[in-house]
Amino acid sequence: MSSKEISLKGAPTVRHQLFEFLYKWGMLLTVVALIAGFGLASDSFLDPNNIINILRSIAIVTVIAIGVSISLTIGGFDLSVGSTASLANSLVISLFVWYGFGSTQAIVVTLLLCTLVGLFNAFMIVVLKIPDMLATLASLFVVQGVAMTYSYGGSITENMVLPSGDMAEGTIPAGFSLLGQVPTIVIIMLAVTVIAQLGLSLTKHGRRMYAIGGNPEAARLSGIRTTRYRVAAYVIASLLAGLGGILLASRIGSSQVNAGGGYLMDAVAAAWIGLSLAGSGKPNALGTLLGAVILGVLGNGLVMLSVPYYAMDIIKGLVLAVALAITYIQRR
Repeated sequence: MSSKEISLKGAPTVRHQLFEFLYKWGMLLTVVALIAGFGLASDSFLDPNNIINILRSIAIVTVIAIGVSISLTIGGFDLSVGSTASLANSLVISLFVWYGFGSTQAIVVTLLLCTLVGLFNAFMIVVLKIPDMLATLASLFVVQGVAMTYSYGGSITENMVLPSGDMAEGTIPAGFSLLGQVPTIVIIMLAVTVIAQLGLSLTKHGRRMYAIGGNPEAARLSGIRTTRYRVAAYVIASLLAGLGGILLASRIGSSQVNAGGGYLMDAVAAAWIGLSLAGSGKPNALGTLLGAVILGVLGNGLVMLSVPYYAMDIIKGLVLAVALAITYIQRR
C-alpha cells in the first residue's frame, strides 16, 4: 500500500476524531474562548469582584433552567417557568407585606402554590394529551394573568397603599434578604445543580426519566410508571421556577410586574445548550450550568466593552449559534 493511500485512508479518521472532540467539548471551549477574549479586551473583566457579579447574575437563570432541563428529560418542555417565577415573586413578597408571614412560612407556602402550576401543566399534557409546548404556552398566559391579577397589576412593596386605601404594615424579614446576596445565592445555585445532577445520573429515578424521554412506549412496556414520572417532572420544574422567583424577590426586595418573564429565554437557551456537555446529548444539570455561564459571561463582557444595548441580542445570538454549531457539527 502506497503512502498516499495510507494518508487518504487515515484522513477521515483524523477528521472524525476532531469532530468528536468538538462535539464533546465545544461548549467548554466556547466558555474558555469567551473568558480569554473578554479578559484581553477589558482589564477589569477577570477581577474577582466581576467574577462574583457574573455568578450572582446567572444564579436565578440556572435554577430556573435546571427545571426546564428536568422537563426535557421525559421528552417534554416547559415554557411556563418564567410566569411561574413571576407568580412566586408576587406571592412571597405579598405574604410578608400583606399578611405578616415569617420567612420559612412564606417560602413553604409559595413553593406549595407553585406546585399547582406543575400539576396544571401535567393535567393538560398527560391527561388531556395536549402537546407540551402548546400546553405550557397556554399555562404561561394563565399564570402570568394570575400573577398580575393577584398583584393588582402593579408592584408589591413595603408601606404600599392597598386597594382598600389602607397601608401595608408587614415587612420583609432581614434574613430573607440574605438569600439573594452573595455567597448564599451562589451556594443555592450550586446545591441545586449538584442535587439535580446526582439525581439524574446516579439514581434509578433519573435513569427512568431518561428512558421515558428516549422511548416512552418502551419505558412503559418495561414497567416504568411513565405517568407518575411525567407529572413529577413538571412539578419539579415549577418548584425550581418558584425557587427562582423567591431568589429574585430576595434580590430586589419587592415584587415587580412580570419580573420572571425576562428569565424564560435565557433559561431555555441554557437548558438546550446543556444537552451538549461532553457529548451526552441529553439534559443534564452541569451542562445547564455551563450554558448559563456562557450567557452570563457574554452579557457581562458586552457591557464592559460598552456595546450598545440594542446590538447585544445580535451578538449574543451569533455567538450562541456558533457555539451550537461547533458542538453539534457531525461528520458527513
